[in-house]
Amino acid sequence: MAPPLERPRQLPLDLGHGTGYSRDDLVVSSSNQQAVSLVDRWPDWPSAVVVLAGPPGSGKTHLAEIWRDAANAVPVDPARIRGSIPNLGAHPALIDNADTASLDENGLFHLINEVRAAGSHLLLTARRFPSAWNVSLPDLASRLKAAATVEIHEPDDPLLTGVVTKLFSDRQVEVEPHVVQYLVRRIERSLATAMRVVERLDRVALEQQSRITRALAAEAIGAMDEGQRELDL
Repeated sequence: MAPPLERPRQLPLDLGHGTGYSRDDLVVSSSNQQAVSLVDRWPDWPSAVVVLAGPPGSGKTHLAEIWRDAANAVPVDPARIRGSIPNLGAHPALIDNADTASLDENGLFHLINEVRAAGSHLLLTARRFPSAWNVSLPDLASRLKAAATVEIHEPDDPLLTGVVTKLFSDRQVEVEPHVVQYLVRRIERSLATAMRVVERLDRVALEQQSRITRALAAEAIGAMDEGQRELDL
């Protein structure tokens, strides 16, 4: 007797799956525990200026957005800081990717002074510690040296496992734990990569009306690796 045919999965409307930046979306592990504790502790911070430093894909922006929402902070463009100062008032400020080549050094110096005078806070995210930003303004370098800097490490296995599992769950997709572990062991250690591979697998599974298996996961990772090699050529 032939096995019963599996009922085809209904294809949902593609409503998009935006990146979740809420506190509930955050997965915590030893790689980001210190930074998470600092964000949760606001406004009881050790300094008026705090820097979250870590590699790309480590979750800096997620943490910064959680803090921005909790503190009602004003996002500031690192290249146009001075023009944003008059609009701050007593609000805290957030600068994402502060170690950009176009950093407005004079603006940042004045912003730090304004924040300290107002008894407020400034959060900056960066890939590197402030000492490696090659700041040319001595007074700014001195201000940054006094900032509290917290390092976020690249995602470890527990963090990636939790993120991948949650991303699938948010899409209402059931994936066996051994498939999740297969993905975690083989993808780049980046939360952004985790989001891309989950999105790709969900789309392919819908197109093929199949479950997400280890074989499908291997195919998706191979296609992503091939696409990256072509971009690198």
